[in-house]
Amino acid sequence: MKRELIDLIKYRLEKSKEMLQDAKILFEKASLTSTVNRIYYALFYAVNGLLLSKNFSSSKHSGVRALLNKEFVKKGLIDKKFGKFYSKMFEERQEGDYKDFINFDRSIVRNWLKNTENFIKEIEKVTLEIINK
Repeated sequence: MKRELIDLIKYRLEKSKEMLQDAKILFEKASLTSTVNRIYYALFYAVNGLLLSKNFSSSKHSGVRALLNKEFVKKGLIDKKFGKFYSKMFEERQEGDYKDFINFDRSIVRNWLKNTENFIKEIEKVTLEIINK
């Protein structure tokens, strides 16, 4: 694997962690819709890094979700619960960004933050295993 690609993959993983930190700050400021947006993007960047590790990419969010499920979840490389969580956050972010009168429950968003941390750790572990082969 070329050094430039490895650097890009690692950059995406770091960007994922940065988005998670942003989500935590927004959560503390009680900006739950923005927290959900940043949670989704934390997942999105992590998954993009994972996809690149196998030379996959998509210009669409739905394509990223489909590739995650097809190439990693269905093949048993990533636990199904992470695929379901990614899909859930994809939908929640869509609603928060594009629908009116959406209010998120603070305790649920707190759980999503915890799940996001676990998701990123798992994605990073699998990604680094792939690029270090």
